[in-house]
Amino acid sequence: MIRTVESPPPASAPVLAAYSYCEAVTGQQARNFAYGIRLLPTPKRRAMSALYAFSRRVDDIGDGALAADVKVARLEDTRTLLDRVRAGKVEEDDTDPVAVALSHAASAFPIPLGGLDELIDGVLMDVRGETYETWDDLKVYCRCVAGAIGRLSLGVFGTEAGARGTERAAEYADTLGLALQLTNILRDVREDAEGGRTYLPSDDLAKFGCSAGFDGPTPPEGSDFTGLVHFEVRRARALFAEGYRLLPLLDRRSGACVAAMAGIYRRLLDRIERDPEAVLRGRVSLPGREKAYVAVRGLSGLDTRHVSRRSPVRQTARRRT
Repeated sequence: MIRTVESPPPASAPVLAAYSYCEAVTGQQARNFAYGIRLLPTPKRRAMSALYAFSRRVDDIGDGALAADVKVARLEDTRTLLDRVRAGKVEEDDTDPVAVALSHAASAFPIPLGGLDELIDGVLMDVRGETYETWDDLKVYCRCVAGAIGRLSLGVFGTEAGARGTERAAEYADTLGLALQLTNILRDVREDAEGGRTYLPSDDLAKFGCSAGFDGPTPPEGSDFTGLVHFEVRRARALFAEGYRLLPLLDRRSGACVAAMAGIYRRLLDRIERDPEAVLRGRVSLPGREKAYVAVRGLSGLDTRHVSRRSPVRQTARRRT
């Protein structure tokens, strides 16, 4: 069970400067993520920005134009830096603001830093150009690059004292990460193809006649691309439904943060479902006003109350009547 740390240690001027750097990185490069963490109290928001900034560094290495062997070396250097953070060997006057902020966050909250090792492992899978034959294969990758982020975030959020079922909180956080990552994969299918990457399972591609890939604004000739997208959307919706069980286990503002981030991606999924071929024409996104609405909805607790009403205990009771 993960409990919230109520009184994090005070931050010095160098640490505050490091957090400011991480928050700037988050605001510039992670607009969907930033909408959610705005709803958190300051210590949690700063810790989440530190997690994001470190994760962004890892992702940027994997997505960059460097040779594969150089990427591997830089990723291992990043792992070495993580080891220093884990060992408490990063001083407040260190020249790396991300390391300083992450080290302070890890001292303030019970963050399972091994999740960042998993992220590095997942990006190494990208560097090696791995493809995935089945959904079970793809889940391994998704758990590394997204499920782990869910579990890391839970270390910052903590669980609400007295909430029932907190022993499954990490499982729900992991599953919600998978839902977000599968949505990302659908949204970026054309962009990834242009970069030489294919994430959707080859079994699914073959089933719907899409094994030729997605190198243009229209589906492969003779394929059932709409069927493929709707199949993956149903899978993502099932993951969202399971992952949303995390919400009643969190305090109000942490739950609002999760509901906002997940809600943005669920709405992206709705758009993709309505017009599957849109993902081949360009990146599907939400306007700012819609993201703001999702954030307000999350803060209102509507999603949390909806999940609570549909708890497993109540569903079982209804089935028995």
